[in-house]
Amino acid sequence: MTKILGIETSCDETAIAIYDEQKGIIAHQLYSQIALHGEYGGVVPELASRDHVRKIIPLVDAAFKQAGMSHEDLDAIAYTQGPGLIGALLVGATTGQSLAFAWKLPSIGIHHLEGHLLAPMLEERKPTYPFLALLVSGGHTMLVDVKELGDYDIIGESIDDAAGEAFDKTAKIMGLDYPGGPILAKLAEKGTNETLRFPRPMTDRPGLDFSFSGLKTFAANKITASDGSEQSKADIAKAFQDAVVDTLAIKCKRAIQQTCRKSLVVAGGVSANLALRQKLAELMKSFNGEVFYPRHEYCTDNGAMIAYAGYCHFKQQEGKKKTRQSGSHWLESYSIKVHPRWPMSEAF
Repeated sequence: MTKILGIETSCDETAIAIYDEQKGIIAHQLYSQIALHGEYGGVVPELASRDHVRKIIPLVDAAFKQAGMSHEDLDAIAYTQGPGLIGALLVGATTGQSLAFAWKLPSIGIHHLEGHLLAPMLEERKPTYPFLALLVSGGHTMLVDVKELGDYDIIGESIDDAAGEAFDKTAKIMGLDYPGGPILAKLAEKGTNETLRFPRPMTDRPGLDFSFSGLKTFAANKITASDGSEQSKADIAKAFQDAVVDTLAIKCKRAIQQTCRKSLVVAGGVSANLALRQKLAELMKSFNGEVFYPRHEYCTDNGAMIAYAGYCHFKQQEGKKKTRQSGSHWLESYSIKVHPRWPMSEAF
C-alpha cells in the first residue's frame, strides 16, 4: 500500500504526517509557534524560519515512531511548495528534497490551498467530485468550483484582506491576545446587542468577490467610540462576526445558484468558526445539499492535508512518464524552488 510523508512549513506551524492508502493518516505531528510569536502580536518571519529548522527533523522522527515504520516503507515525499513565507517554505522544501534524494524517492511539491481544499477527503463522510469549495483562512478567501483533482476554477476571491486576516486585525485593535480570531469568536458568544449592525461588504452588487478591509475599519471606529467595557467589546465582536458570516453565506448562495453544485466544502482556519458552520449548514439544507468540513485539527495548517494531496497526485502520476515542469507537482530533479506568491490559477 502506498505511503506518503507530508511536510507543511508555510507559516508558523511545523507539521509532519504520513498517509497510508489503506489506513489513512497513520502519523500526525504538529508544533505550533503561537507562544513564540505571541509577544510580537503576529508572525515574525525570521523567527518562524529558525524554529522550523529546529523542529522539523525531530518531528519527522516522531512521525515514523508513531506510525511504527521507517523511511524504507515510503513511496514519496510531499511538501508545501507555496504560497507562504519564503523562509519557512524553504525549510520544508529543502528538507523534503534532501530526504527524497537521500532515500531515492520521488518528491511532490504541493500547493498549500489545494491541501486545504482536499482536507475534508480525510473524513469518513466526504464529498465527491464535483463540488463547490469555500477556502477561508488568515491569508485567503476564495470560492472554487472543483470539477476534479487538479481542475479548479476560481470564481470569487478577496480583493483585499482575507476574512481570517480581518478577524485577527480586528481582535488586535480590541486588545485581544494573539492569535485573535478564535478569541474574538469566543467573545462574540457573549454579545447581546441585536441593534448593532455592521455592513455586509460587496453584497449590494453582483459578483462573487469579497472585501473585508472596510469592515475592519468600520469595527475600529466602533471600538474607538465605545465605552471600552467588556460588554461593548462582546457586542462589537458579535456584530463583526455576524457581518463576516452573513457575507460569506450570501456569496456562497450566489455561487451555488451559479454552479448548481449540491456539495459545499468549507476549509481553512476560519472553517472552524461555529457561527459560520451553522449558517452554511442552514444554507445547504435550503438547497437540499450538503456541507463538508475537515475535523478541527485539519482546519488550520497541518501535514495531513499535504500528505493526502501528495498521495492524490502520486496516484494520478503513477504509471505515467514523469516530466520536469516549472511549478509542477512531480519533480524528477531535486532542485529547490518555492513560490511565496502562487495563485492557484497558475498552479493547475
